[in-house]
Amino acid sequence: MTSLAGPSRLGVTAVLAIGITTNGIALGRRKLDTLVQNGLTHLNISLDTLDPFKFEFMTRRRGHEAVMDCIERALALGVSSVKINVVVIKGLNDTKDVVDFVRFTEDKPITIRFIEYMPFDGNKWQVQKLVPYRDLVKTIQNEFPTFERVAKRDDPNDTSKHWRVPGHQGTVGFITSMTDNFCGTCNRLRVTADGNLKVCLFGNAEVSLRDAMRTGFGPIPSLTTGSNGEPATDEQLLELIGAAVGRKHAKHAGMRDPSELAKSLNRPMITIGG
Repeated sequence: MTSLAGPSRLGVTAVLAIGITTNGIALGRRKLDTLVQNGLTHLNISLDTLDPFKFEFMTRRRGHEAVMDCIERALALGVSSVKINVVVIKGLNDTKDVVDFVRFTEDKPITIRFIEYMPFDGNKWQVQKLVPYRDLVKTIQNEFPTFERVAKRDDPNDTSKHWRVPGHQGTVGFITSMTDNFCGTCNRLRVTADGNLKVCLFGNAEVSLRDAMRTGFGPIPSLTTGSNGEPATDEQLLELIGAAVGRKHAKHAGMRDPSELAKSLNRPMITIGG
């Protein structure tokens, strides 16, 4: 984000929620305070362990204290939604770390989201490292026997299955892309930092909205007209987006199993965004 005042400019329109996804290391109190003052409502923190020593091992950098301070500050500022995204990898953070995160919800109105390990370019994905969410539920219930599903919270287009420990202020979610996908109800569209539209997180097909807005686009069979070299109008952009959505595959960008996803040429997650 080039300007910390950006959210306030968005907030004067019909935008109902403004969120960011960050590792929290460089966010800091001053930046976070300014963002909240200018309309930030949702904060997602990527954090795979609460152990400061394991944090340094996994990230190859210091900064655990800064991340925890960012979380506490967001709660103190009353940010509407504070979530911690935890990618779970077998043998690394799939036991004690999982229990620690659930315990973290006891006195904090926060959502912990455990994410099944997904294949992306450069992350050396292996199926042996995948921990199915049902195994995570069993691990948690061994420590918290009353851990239960909160089905009524699940929105038809939600990507997360909601659980909780009764009496805890916070909740737990599971993003089960690999073992129990939600592709049939997914309504997510992503616009990358370089202006490309992605209709599926796992797909490598992208449509350049940036180029269409700058120099237009030529004839496309699925569209009624091209823009004839002129910057696309709002109506043409909507048609371009609609055509891209219409080409979306039913599941996982049309690939049949995780091994195909692991071999596909896609952006690293860091260049896609949350």
